[in-house]
Amino acid sequence: MNINWPEFTPIAALIGGVVIGIAASFLAIFNGRIAGISGILSQLLSYKNAPKGHFTWRILFILGLLLSGWAYQIFHPLPAIELTSSMPKMIIAGLLVGIGTKLGSGCTSGHGVCGLGRLSSRSLVATLSFMGAGFFACYIFLHLFN
Repeated sequence: MNINWPEFTPIAALIGGVVIGIAASFLAIFNGRIAGISGILSQLLSYKNAPKGHFTWRILFILGLLLSGWAYQIFHPLPAIELTSSMPKMIIAGLLVGIGTKLGSGCTSGHGVCGLGRLSSRSLVATLSFMGAGFFACYIFLHLFN
């Protein structure tokens, strides 16, 4: 494994983590909600069952996620993206992630950022499971099947 040192940006990563933490804290403190992307999106897709007033902030949250890359590129060029997997593999991977978030009662943002911040033991187990499965899958697909 080689580390691309020019692309290693710990200061930018630290600043990004602090901003994510502040945003998640604000959502919890001022809106009483957890900033779990899968929960926000699933409630948005089933808006008939969502409590009143939750539709607008969910739309704005998702729009903020989608527009943040565009806003970032105004100040700094985005890195080149090189997809090395086929589209069917990417679709299957996305479906597996969706199934995993449903089975795990949340995603890495909900459990890893918000749940661990609240010292939730369930979130600790979920985050360790996500990370372990990711490490295992990377090892299998990058070293054994490549």
